[in-house]
Amino acid sequence: MAPAEALLNAPEFTVSELSGALKRTVEDRFGHVRVRGEITGFRGAHSSGHCYFALKDEGAKIEAVIWKGVHVRMRCKPQEGLEVIATGKLTTYPNSSKYQIVIEALEPAGIGALMALMEERKRKLGAEGLFDPARKQELPWLPEVIGVVTSPTGAVIRDILHRLEDRFPRRVLVWPVKVQGDDSAEQVAAAIRGFNALPEHGRIPRPDVLIVARGGGSLEDLWSFNEEIVVRAAAESMIPLISAVGHETDVTLIDFASDRRAPTPTAAAEMAVPVRSDLMAEVESLGRRTRMCWQRCQESRRNELRAAARALPAASDLLAIPRQRLDAATGALPRALKTNTHVHFRQFAAASARLTLRVLHAQIAQADHRLVASAERLSLSARALLRRRRDRHEGLCARLKASKLANAQAQRQAIARDRERTLRLTERARRALLTSLQRLSARVDNDAKLLTALSYRSVLARGFALVRDEAGHPLHNAASIGPGAALSIEFADGRVAATAGADRPAPTAVPPSQPRPAREAKPAAPKRTRDPADQGSLF
Repeated sequence: MAPAEALLNAPEFTVSELSGALKRTVEDRFGHVRVRGEITGFRGAHSSGHCYFALKDEGAKIEAVIWKGVHVRMRCKPQEGLEVIATGKLTTYPNSSKYQIVIEALEPAGIGALMALMEERKRKLGAEGLFDPARKQELPWLPEVIGVVTSPTGAVIRDILHRLEDRFPRRVLVWPVKVQGDDSAEQVAAAIRGFNALPEHGRIPRPDVLIVARGGGSLEDLWSFNEEIVVRAAAESMIPLISAVGHETDVTLIDFASDRRAPTPTAAAEMAVPVRSDLMAEVESLGRRTRMCWQRCQESRRNELRAAARALPAASDLLAIPRQRLDAATGALPRALKTNTHVHFRQFAAASARLTLRVLHAQIAQADHRLVASAERLSLSARALLRRRRDRHEGLCARLKASKLANAQAQRQAIARDRERTLRLTERARRALLTSLQRLSARVDNDAKLLTALSYRSVLARGFALVRDEAGHPLHNAASIGPGAALSIEFADGRVAATAGADRPAPTAVPPSQPRPAREAKPAAPKRTRDPADQGSLF
């Protein structure tokens, strides 16, 4: 066969079919891969939330994409020029005939890249003023409640509680979080903001100081405390915060944003509270000094009092003149009492002279007259008030009767309107039901006609037969029927059992050198006369 004829016999593909085949080949061959390279062409997330960039090395470049949902959950975000190790799945993008990697996880490539990323993030957050010393708060001298953000199962919380018990026992609230791995940064930030959101006098007391603690580890292990979300939460905390992450040589970004950095979690507990025994000794020393000062002050005042007493005159000299004035007043007191008595007697006599029996009778008569006049006025006022109340009651009764009649008339009109509306809705519902039933009946009739047109029984009714084997499977050619095979022949009006004979003609083989005879044309099926009520065939 000539090469041109071979090319003509090659199968044809559409562009979409070829692109789909290449896509399946790439995805099935490689699956998930880890690629190390430098991020290039990254200009931030797209308006849709997806990230598009490329990974390159000194010899090649591959397109990369991070979907929105994956980018939100990533701990390490893509940055221009950052060398990373990307884990994802290779696929193709048919619209531009190129292959790309869909990244599912991203991590910096080595300690050097992590340190560079940390320094870049430190400069960025420092430029925003999050590390400004003016933002830092003073720690309370003796907090009542201490909040601790750490893992509940590690040795850190035990060290903190043991140190607080030795120095000065305080109430401790622990917010359990993951301190390493995925979602640990979000949990630490949520714990800091959760403590700040507690009300000051609520059922759960708000801490006076916070401790964010974790044991030592590598830079990758402590990376959660370098995340921007944790640093911003520490800087926004209104509660003084102590960072105690890692050992003394470990440095994380939360150390710069916190109000105080402790080299170890134990040192953070020592910063939070003073030593109780030292305080008791200091209080005792201050008490002794206070008592000594009070004694010296009392002795000084006693000496001053003695010196002032020596300078004062004698009591007899001070009371001599007042005693003389008292003696003079005592001598003048009897005469003054007699004079006062005579003056009051004259006033009483003058008043009694004016108080005669006729005057008393006149005053009583005047009081009786005033009483009778007041009684008459009271009676007139009561009758007038009663008359006004009766008139008002009759007016209210008339208004109530008219209101009842008007309300009853309005209710009857409303009932009549509702009855009329109900009748209209009933008629509409009856017509809608009839229309729906007619539509459904017509649909059922049409489906029945379509089923009849598509059923093989209509073919049997035109004189054809369906041959089945003894298992009930339809037979399509004579070659599949053996001699003596039990057959079932189905006609339009029933089935008939039959047995295949052995005298069927054998197929004639065509010599390879001779061309194959053309396939005989099938006789054309008779054209059906379409019934006007028939829906027709779909084929």
